[in-house]
Amino acid sequence: MMRAEALTLARGQRVVLREVSFALRPGEVVALIGANGAGKSTLIAALTGELRPEEGRLTLQDRALADWPAAALARIRAVLPQQSRLAFGFTVEEVVRLGRSPHAGRPSMHDDARAVRAALDAAGITRFARRDYCRLSGGEQQRVQLARCLAQIWSAEAGAERVLLLDEPVASLDLAFQQAVLQAARHEAAKGCAVLASLHDPNLAAAHADRVLALGEGRLLAEGTPDAVLTPELLQRLYGLPLLRLPHPVSGVPVLLPA
Repeated sequence: MMRAEALTLARGQRVVLREVSFALRPGEVVALIGANGAGKSTLIAALTGELRPEEGRLTLQDRALADWPAAALARIRAVLPQQSRLAFGFTVEEVVRLGRSPHAGRPSMHDDARAVRAALDAAGITRFARRDYCRLSGGEQQRVQLARCLAQIWSAEAGAERVLLLDEPVASLDLAFQQAVLQAARHEAAKGCAVLASLHDPNLAAAHADRVLALGEGRLLAEGTPDAVLTPELLQRLYGLPLLRLPHPVSGVPVLLPA
């Protein structure tokens, strides 16, 4: 659905990523991992159109990303940044409803109420829909912003192709909120959405991702299932830290611990 082909990206005069290629497919959660400065946010900025690659090609539904009208793109691709600042005294429901802005004046606008209800439910925040957004904790606000993104790309059409990009969505959240956000992402993937989430913790990638992209040394060093990618050898190369890998006693997924 969304494809990057031989992307080379720079920040200022520094080349951050070289010849990175991968695809995002409907129904998958893809985790993007790498050390600080590896280029995770730079890559997501390219996928959002915020950065233009020096070389390579980005396509969505086999159409160049740069050729998409902004409003049409916003109806099928949403982005949750690391931080979202909002100083106005909106209710939670009003913030989530902002996500429906790209649908104004189109037939899909008649689904606004359904989309907002579904997004509140998916993010697990229906119970405080009437609360003041500015009075919520940081973790609660992040879940509201996730619901806004879900409302933005919600479709009444079964199997509609959509993309959800999450830039370090759980970096400042406690364990419960981390699980809630990633479980909501998994729920969207189960409905056919293509999800990419950049994550600091490889254990979260192991628990929630279908596929892992490992960025390091300016390149995509590995791509595959968590079991194939999350090896102590590769992770030491990424993070410079020796790790032990053990099977989870219940699920069997890899668990990584400092050696």
